[in-house]
Amino acid sequence: MNFNYYLPVNLIFGRGKAEFIGSEAARYGHKALVVTGRGSAKKSGLLDRAVQYLETAGVESVIFDKVSQNPLTTTAIEGAEFAKANGCDVVVALGGGSIMDCAKAIAFIVKNDGDINDYIFNIKHSDDALPLILVPTTCGTGSEGNGFAVLTNPDTGDKKSLRCPAIIAKASIIDSELMETMPKSVLASVGFDALCHCMEAFTSKTGQPMTDMLAREGMKLIGEHLTAVYQGKGNADDWDAITWASTIGGMVINTAGVTLAHGMEHPASGLRDIVHGKGLAALTPVITEMSIQGAPEKFAVISQCLGGKDESDCTNIIINLLEQIDLRITLGEQGIKTEDVDWMVDNFFKVSIGNYNNHPVTFTKEQIKEIYLKAM
Repeated sequence: MNFNYYLPVNLIFGRGKAEFIGSEAARYGHKALVVTGRGSAKKSGLLDRAVQYLETAGVESVIFDKVSQNPLTTTAIEGAEFAKANGCDVVVALGGGSIMDCAKAIAFIVKNDGDINDYIFNIKHSDDALPLILVPTTCGTGSEGNGFAVLTNPDTGDKKSLRCPAIIAKASIIDSELMETMPKSVLASVGFDALCHCMEAFTSKTGQPMTDMLAREGMKLIGEHLTAVYQGKGNADDWDAITWASTIGGMVINTAGVTLAHGMEHPASGLRDIVHGKGLAALTPVITEMSIQGAPEKFAVISQCLGGKDESDCTNIIINLLEQIDLRITLGEQGIKTEDVDWMVDNFFKVSIGNYNNHPVTFTKEQIKEIYLKAM
């Protein structure tokens, strides 16, 4: 048994832990760029609380609130210019995966010259970024637990990750109370995204004992608790469970990566700006059914973690979960058109070749097209 596992992230987990936003930020800077979206953190009161926590800790702050779903490289560049203009030396993110990913990119761009797309495509490299404090408000992407920032280039439609150890948070403050204001539709989407992270890392060719162990726990927690929370029957322990599963998902993909579902979803949301978790919901059952023969023992474990028997019922167990959280959906219902498929296939091999190589089954280009068409 030979493997390496390295992930230097400080996780501060627990209900009520948001009160540490100020004290953690003060360890790394004197003026914070607070990155958030256009509504949720304001409506919930978290933004006002965070600014007060920072002020109490002696940290000035300015707010950048222009981030939307599927964050753009251009938005990150704008945020970095704003941070530099205001003399910010620490970045605090309040929100879901899009917010955290954009905040990571902002922190990176502030410290690095040149085109951010060159770093995304590994033409240039750097291990420098402003320090980051991440405060997730959705339990899905696990961005608080890794060094990835997924961005879309609006000029090309390319949706791909900036990957750099420097954008691993100095502290991730993970407070499940902050998740409870999510609309049900958002909870379903991000909860399934978290499950996909764990499933894909578990079946990845670059997985290893540490990621396998964590991924099994993440899948089991989601299988046992997501439906109850979605149906309004969850208690604090249930919220903690799916929140922790989300963070686990982010941690395992930092090492083992993701596979085909994420790789194929990125061209769809890069092109049509669809909701990431919904794209995964359309693709995952099709991909699972066509992939089981490549790692039947792994898909048997996935099924068992979700309450099934073995690999023979794995696809149906996933579909059943999607139905329980009202997420059984097709790509066509999300605005993807049949004429988009050829572009998505080509873009998949441009931006997601690493995901393709991680997958337990090697599909041909025609089979990738077949998967997209079946998911329509």
